[in-house]
Amino acid sequence: MPEIKDPENTILIELKGGTVTIELMPDVAPQHCARMKELARSGQYDNVCFHRVIEGFMAQTGDVEHGDMEDGFNIRRAGTGGSDLPDVPAEFSRLPHDRGTLGAARSQNPNSANSQFFINFKDNHFLNGQYTVYGRVIDGMEHVDAITRGEPPANPDRMISVKVAADV
Repeated sequence: MPEIKDPENTILIELKGGTVTIELMPDVAPQHCARMKELARSGQYDNVCFHRVIEGFMAQTGDVEHGDMEDGFNIRRAGTGGSDLPDVPAEFSRLPHDRGTLGAARSQNPNSANSQFFINFKDNHFLNGQYTVYGRVIDGMEHVDAITRGEPPANPDRMISVKVAADV
């Protein structure tokens, strides 16, 4: 187990291979961190699939509207939805999109982040200043690396559960 310095700002994502521990950065992106904790606490991220997983780039998940559906139609739509909460405005910073960082997925509108996020498989500095960085994997990156690839994957991996460490 990694040392968890701030349980209120640490997310535990249970994947098929084990737990991924993410340290949130509320000092950098307070609204994005608050949204992730709100959705985790309400159980909306549980069983949501990784709908866009690109080798050498990133794994994207968090479509709470479509990503937990079992039928193929809705899995194909995964990535097009969000939560029923308002979008979160961009909180761009100087933090780079390094391997293991958590970024807010969005549409072309910089202020359209909602529930979707991605974890970088490698340094993706071309994203710097264009997508909000609001966390980083501090343990379990090997489980992220093992997520099934595809857009969408034929049999997508899912976040079994997503919890705030303070609640466990």
